[in-house]
Amino acid sequence: MSTSNFYSAMGGLPGQTELLSSKAIFTTAYAVIPRTVMSDIVTSVLPHWTGTRAWILSRPLTGFSETFSQYLMEVMPGGGSNRPEPDARAQAVLFVVAGTLTVELDGKAQDMRAGSFAYLPAGSKWTLRATGAEPAKFHWFRKVFQVVEGLDLPEPIFSHEDQHEIAFMPDTNGSWGTTRFIDPADVRYDMHVNIVTFEPGGTIPFMETHVMEHGLYVLEGKAVYRLNGDWVEVEAGDFMWLRAFCPQACYAGGPGKFRYLLYKDVNRHTSLW
Repeated sequence: MSTSNFYSAMGGLPGQTELLSSKAIFTTAYAVIPRTVMSDIVTSVLPHWTGTRAWILSRPLTGFSETFSQYLMEVMPGGGSNRPEPDARAQAVLFVVAGTLTVELDGKAQDMRAGSFAYLPAGSKWTLRATGAEPAKFHWFRKVFQVVEGLDLPEPIFSHEDQHEIAFMPDTNGSWGTTRFIDPADVRYDMHVNIVTFEPGGTIPFMETHVMEHGLYVLEGKAVYRLNGDWVEVEAGDFMWLRAFCPQACYAGGPGKFRYLLYKDVNRHTSLW
């Protein structure tokens, strides 16, 4: 499988004559952050990172989505960090959408490019450096790891989408499938980040309603997404953030593939307060 053309054209400034209205919305069930929002004026800088800025797409909010944070990172050539993660409880997933970078984990260097995936266990000692002539752009998912007594700790993973076949949903004639970087049967891991792919005409034909929280970043194409009681048209570069039990469905109208990066929390009991 060849690497897709992932959206990575974030940044810039809106023109002073543009309309104020957009599809940006935050509700009690979901949020939509369109790509037009991800301009230069909403970036964050992070401690111990050089040549770097971040669009923080999600963070735990009481009463909304509480398990994870998702950053969209842009690191200039030669930039990066020797102390990227300030919280020893936090595990990480990195997914590269543009450029090249090197992650060093426990003294071993791993080169990453567009389509590369990394899972870094909580407490890992890792560094990151942008190595190419162009900025490296990647998604960084952070989640506090839920330790389970008697269960082995998860191992690091470095992979690329080219190394994984798409697992197509039954009876969809190859129109809807998922690229899984972590074995869904391996309960050591309490989070998954997958790529979901729809061919034109592919659909989620029912209102999914489940306990998992989601971050959905559109990598390629466009579609119409049903979120709670609303239909929202989304395209490459848009981000959707769903709390637990938010009803959801999808229709990919084409003309090309519709693909998104999907976070969900998995494999753990619910907390009892």
